[in-house]
Amino acid sequence: MKKFLNSPDTVLADALAGLAAAHPDLSVDLDQRIITRAHGPHRAKVGLISGGGSGHEPLHGGFVGAGMLDAACPGEVFTSPVPDQILAATRAADRGAGVVHIVKNYTGDVMNFQMAAELAGDEGIAVRTVLVDDDVAVQDSTYTAGRRGTGATVFVEKIAGAHAEEGADLDGVAEIARRVNAASRSFAVALTACTTPASGRPGFDLPDDEIEVGVGIHGEPGRRREKLAGAKEIVATAMDAILSDQPLDPADRTIVMVNGLGGTPLLELYLVFGEVSAVLADKGITVARTLVGNYVTSLEMAGVSITVCRADEQMLALWDAPVRTPALRWGC
Repeated sequence: MKKFLNSPDTVLADALAGLAAAHPDLSVDLDQRIITRAHGPHRAKVGLISGGGSGHEPLHGGFVGAGMLDAACPGEVFTSPVPDQILAATRAADRGAGVVHIVKNYTGDVMNFQMAAELAGDEGIAVRTVLVDDDVAVQDSTYTAGRRGTGATVFVEKIAGAHAEEGADLDGVAEIARRVNAASRSFAVALTACTTPASGRPGFDLPDDEIEVGVGIHGEPGRRREKLAGAKEIVATAMDAILSDQPLDPADRTIVMVNGLGGTPLLELYLVFGEVSAVLADKGITVARTLVGNYVTSLEMAGVSITVCRADEQMLALWDAPVRTPALRWGC
């Protein structure tokens, strides 16, 4: 294993210290391990928090800021944050209008966020939970009962965050977050495994001439293994899975993200996006908004995920609303 580490035991604490130094717009509590906005908001608005295991950066801490999250709680690498940590983030995000928990559908995350929501309720904080389960690759996996939560988390956080920023109430923010999740589908393919600092070895064995089709963001197995093929063929497999699960009509407008899993260069991500765009264009489907880059990673895994959201006019308007976070910023 070759990684820039001081010790596998301190990787999260050291990374959070670096995040704090790099982004003065964030407030990083190293003891409670929560990330919040350093400057506001100081008015009553619905708070948004999310969290999960580290190793998926910039998710979630990179999306804390105006127009997205109010707080994030990172767990150890590929490990859920604990309920007390989530409760601390909930308190920090509460401005008197309630808090929305955006939770990826992984068993540990679901259980710990549920416990934290109950504790917050005991303190008088109203909480709504939105479960993200957009991955169409598998129904159940090592980490989940039901579909995994992956790339659509970014769409949910951005659009719901903008709705909260414009003053929507708690149920309104939760409702649009659920709509975005329901309108989104994702599929991922891995070329290599990733290595967690604690283990020091790849999470699975993948021969040089094979790919994992439908991989999870922790390296969980997908639908099957196949021989390495050209990008056009790989994208066709992914898009067939996405569009078979949620067919789109020529009149539909979409937000499309081609996301690197940590070790894929932008040269290849743009190439993949070109193939995705061609598939949608061939069906007469409009790509209205795009993201290409690393947003939901799996340490240094070489691979790509594709997320397609069927977006209505309200979603597109909220997507375009100003955002200022370390990983997303426009309109500011």
